[in-house]
Amino acid sequence: MNHSKTKKLTTTAMLCALAYTAAAIGRIPIVLFLRYDSKDVIITIGGMIFGPLTSLAITIAVSIAQMFTISGTGFIGCIMNIISSCCFACTAAFIYRKKRTLSGAMLGLFCGMLCQVLVMMLWNYLIAPLYMGYSREDVARLLLPAFLPFNLIKGGLNAALTMLLYKPTVTALRHSNLIEPAQNPEKARIHIGVMMTALSVIVICGLMILALHNR
Repeated sequence: MNHSKTKKLTTTAMLCALAYTAAAIGRIPIVLFLRYDSKDVIITIGGMIFGPLTSLAITIAVSIAQMFTISGTGFIGCIMNIISSCCFACTAAFIYRKKRTLSGAMLGLFCGMLCQVLVMMLWNYLIAPLYMGYSREDVARLLLPAFLPFNLIKGGLNAALTMLLYKPTVTALRHSNLIEPAQNPEKARIHIGVMMTALSVIVICGLMILALHNR
């Protein structure tokens, strides 16, 4: 195994540990029993660095670890976690891999968010009755008032936090010699537009959470 592969495995393992930690201790209640955690942000950053297959590998590893430790939904919950995280992270990483620019990253995150919302609405309708103990009619009644806002908030926070954390994370990993230096190094710049967009999305998601809690 060459040095580059060793560094990639080391970094991927570290990202797995960080994603699991985020899932275990960083849960924010949104609506009903639905909680947000930031593991998808870490999974997405890993995919944007190494490619969508890395996002898939981290997702599977973390979801299986959750199933045997902190999750109460068993195998079905594990599958739901894999589908949800892959919809966002693998989509964003795939598009960014094809277009490694700021616009490519933004497009990837938007498409990842859209994919996650649409797919999880369908899967919540099909699968949630199997582990919630609700009838399909009861789940259908919760789609718009509960599942839709939850998935919008989740996707929005995932995209905004990835925007804010990707560059600092990559810079830190390069300084630690865990990933290769940039082929065409550029002077680091603060993209004010990206920062303001991300912060605006976070504020909007925060207001949506407050509205759901107060209704």
